Amino acid sequence: MQFLFMRAFKAPVFFLLTITSLFIAGCEDDDHDDHQEEGHTDAEGFILENESGTEVYREFEGSMTGGITLAVGDTLELSVHFLDHDEEEIEHEEEEGDHEDGLEVSGSNQSIAIVEVEEHEEEGDDHDHDHDEEHGMGIHVIGVSSGTTGFTLKLMHEGHADYTSVNDVPVTVN
Repeated sequence: MQFLFMRAFKAPVFFLLTITSLFIAGCEDDDHDDHQEEGHTDAEGFILENESGTEVYREFEGSMTGGITLAVGDTLELSVHFLDHDEEEIEHEEEEGDHEDGLEVSGSNQSIAIVEVEEHEEEGDDHDHDHDEEHGMGIHVIGVSSGTTGFTLKLMHEGHADYTSVNDVPVTVN
């Protein structure tokens, strides 16, 4: 009698296990690299470097070091380098054609410092720039009056932010 009972439930149990394993395998494929959609940057932080390549500010996974200091009337040009989860620089690939990617800054007190995104040169412009810097992302900080302020940095992609700084980048104008 016990043998007949086990035999009767063998097929439904096998069917249930098969369906469950297929469902689990299907879910794993759907979630695989969902955060790595084409064109999106999975950044965990960024570095700001001055023209000589010296790191001025770093933000990684919420912690920060450094800050921007300049004098009234000075303009500081900074390159922006985004970092991956291993704190390695993410290579920025230029795409052909019109796209809505780029940097966006907000929140600075413009009576103390003006923070602007560096405009990219169009191919064919006759400006004498270092080729490595030509397609890089950058910002300009202009000291207006003595004081302190800060700004938020965003990496934009097709109308939304792929990365937003966790902290305001501190700016001191002397």
